[in-house]
Amino acid sequence: MFEMAVALMAVGGLAGILAGLFGVGGGMVLVPAFYYAFTSLGFAHDKLMQICLATSLATIVVTSLRSLTSHSKRGGVDWQVLRGWAPGIAVGALTSVVFAAQLKSVTLQWIFGCLGMGIGLYMAFGRSDWRLAEQMPRGLRCWILSPLVGFFSVLMGIGGGSLGVPIMTLHGMRIHQAIATSSGFGLLIAVPSVVGFFFVSLGSENLPPFTIGAVNLVAFGIIIAMTLVTTPIGVALAHKLEAQRLKRYFAIFLVFVALNMLRKAAGY
Repeated sequence: MFEMAVALMAVGGLAGILAGLFGVGGGMVLVPAFYYAFTSLGFAHDKLMQICLATSLATIVVTSLRSLTSHSKRGGVDWQVLRGWAPGIAVGALTSVVFAAQLKSVTLQWIFGCLGMGIGLYMAFGRSDWRLAEQMPRGLRCWILSPLVGFFSVLMGIGGGSLGVPIMTLHGMRIHQAIATSSGFGLLIAVPSVVGFFFVSLGSENLPPFTIGAVNLVAFGIIIAMTLVTTPIGVALAHKLEAQRLKRYFAIFLVFVALNMLRKAAGY
């Protein structure tokens, strides 16, 4: 238990620095970090990725709520978009929990690695002037896209930023408003999915201590505490780097994480 706490403190500290440095939500950092930490501690399990996803999403409930409140006070959130997309995102998130519960850990590793690679390459080569349309999708297009955002976000254990921000900026929304609104996406993804993951049965053999359903309460508590301490360090570092270089560093980091997860999925 002591070794687990120390390992998770290191994970949380690093996650907080990277979150502050790159502006990335917990999932892209925490899911692979949880996987490597739990595996090295001897908690290998054919459903281990479910624990990593669910626990990451539990932390996103707290961080997204804090971020949404802060952005709302500054008037940055597009509440009309958030209300319009909310039902679809929530339905997609809950559907994804049911789907993910049936998969083996290695399958979720492949999904995380492939989607992470796509997001990383978009970050590396995407341009700010790219547009699919000048306003956010409504009607049928909204009802198709919004569940997909919830569905794939849960399969990666991430909040709304990594998928939501590109969608919003490609549809004409200013980047700062997209980031603010995506914090609401994160809450809509995380809350229903975590409730669902509490009822997922993974058996009782070789699970990390204090795991309820697929959510590990020890990891959740330690990560929240550590990120509160170390995120300001990352923020301070971010202000010393130019935005374009920071985006490039984040893309490199994301591609590396995705490749490493694919390597593990392939058994190397």
